[in-house]
Amino acid sequence: MLSDTRNTRSSTTSTTAFFPIALGFTWALQLPGLLASRGLIDAKAESLLPLAGLGAFGPFVAALICSRGAPGGGLGLLRRVTIWRVGAGWYLVALFGLGGVYVIARAVFGAGGGTGAAWLYPPQNAQHIAALIMMPLVEEFGWRGFALPRLLARHQPVVATLLLGALWSLWHLMMFLFATTSSVLLAVSFLNIVVGSFAFTWLFLRTRGSLLLAILLHVGAHLNNPAHAVDSSVPMAIYTAGLVVAAGLTVLLDRRTWSSAVPR
Repeated sequence: MLSDTRNTRSSTTSTTAFFPIALGFTWALQLPGLLASRGLIDAKAESLLPLAGLGAFGPFVAALICSRGAPGGGLGLLRRVTIWRVGAGWYLVALFGLGGVYVIARAVFGAGGGTGAAWLYPPQNAQHIAALIMMPLVEEFGWRGFALPRLLARHQPVVATLLLGALWSLWHLMMFLFATTSSVLLAVSFLNIVVGSFAFTWLFLRTRGSLLLAILLHVGAHLNNPAHAVDSSVPMAIYTAGLVVAAGLTVLLDRRTWSSAVPR
């Protein structure tokens, strides 16, 4: 009993520490580039981009640090990557599900007479391709590999998803400010990540806590990413509306999953 109590306290402490470390690491490395881009410091923003890129490793670094005092240590993160026997259909959902949500939402938008949004926003340059590969790896070891299982152990899945989604969106703050000066697009982008978190939790629960599938879902999010249309908030608004509907449907129609225990 004493051992269980200590393990619970250790897990709570490591989870609490994870988010300040992840956000602090990322913001500290990306803030100089943002300030330079706004002319607030005497430096070229381009010269600080490599530093900003390293900032993306915040969740990964935080997970490694906080796993040291957790049961199983960093090996627990690696174990979840090996959960791959989940059925071929889930791989299709991971890679094409989020892009499909956008396409369906775009079709509804177009049927109602809406204009100003393309159907596909695939990677368009080397930077997008690099993000498609790197970001899922360095982020998901933190968000779904470390943080989500621990939040699920303390909260109902919907609450855990909202908490993680809010902090995940906040983690993107510097990147959002880099990409846009539109307050509308900024707000939509925050909401997009919060509601998008429901897809990640749902797939995580449906695949017995597979980190591999979470990584692939993140890859899939970049395969058709309306955030590439930085000159307009319309595509992101369409995508976000689609994610709201999709999240609501999974919660309402798959209540068994949303009330399930933490995958071990």
